[in-house]
Amino acid sequence: MKLFTWTNIRLVLMIMLVLFLFSFASMRNENRKITKIDVKIIDEDTPFLLPTMVNKLLIEKNEHSKTITKEGLDLKKLEKSVNNHDLIQKSELFVSVDGVLKAVVKQKTPVGRVVQETGSFYIDYEGNRMSLSENYSARVPLVSGKIDAVENEKLSEVLKMIYEDDFLKKNIIGVQVVSSGNLIMQNRNYDYTIDFGKIINIDRKFKNYKAFFQKAVLDSTLNNYKKINLKFTQQVVCIK
Repeated sequence: MKLFTWTNIRLVLMIMLVLFLFSFASMRNENRKITKIDVKIIDEDTPFLLPTMVNKLLIEKNEHSKTITKEGLDLKKLEKSVNNHDLIQKSELFVSVDGVLKAVVKQKTPVGRVVQETGSFYIDYEGNRMSLSENYSARVPLVSGKIDAVENEKLSEVLKMIYEDDFLKKNIIGVQVVSSGNLIMQNRNYDYTIDFGKIINIDRKFKNYKAFFQKAVLDSTLNNYKKINLKFTQQVVCIK
């Protein structure tokens, strides 16, 4: 059996050619310059961030992003820097085959806006602090009073439940924290206040309030009340 036949030689040459072309293409791809930056913001209907802002951030974090090669670009480091922005929850960065640095950015989701003498800020869905945006204001409940009187996680749980419920989201416009740790809520269309009490039995209290509201709005009696007390999980107490 002949080892060096023309068929075997041609096969080896073809394999070597493929490996050479692959190596050459990989080298060219790694040495390709970043041609431009393309930013996509998820949930563009709430534009706390603009693509130009992220673009500027990427350039600031890498001054030579337009001249650096794909091989010289540390995507993980750059991505980490972008994720440290106060309005950004998560970002994904990658470079396309034609040298475009692409960034897909997910913004933080605010569920409440804290109003204090020292300033104002959002509480995001994860319970963390989130700065206000010059581009967009979220329609979320205003949170005031003694914020330190309750645990951040507990207050965040209440705000998240309001945010996720269509009725509560339209109905509750304010949450005041009193020194005892109780919550007093304001309604959008009526003058009464909602005495929510301590942050316990949250789901039960909101279900009671929704059931009461649906019945009272049919009876046209909502305008007669000054306070709705939800402290007792077995009943809703109304004060005229």
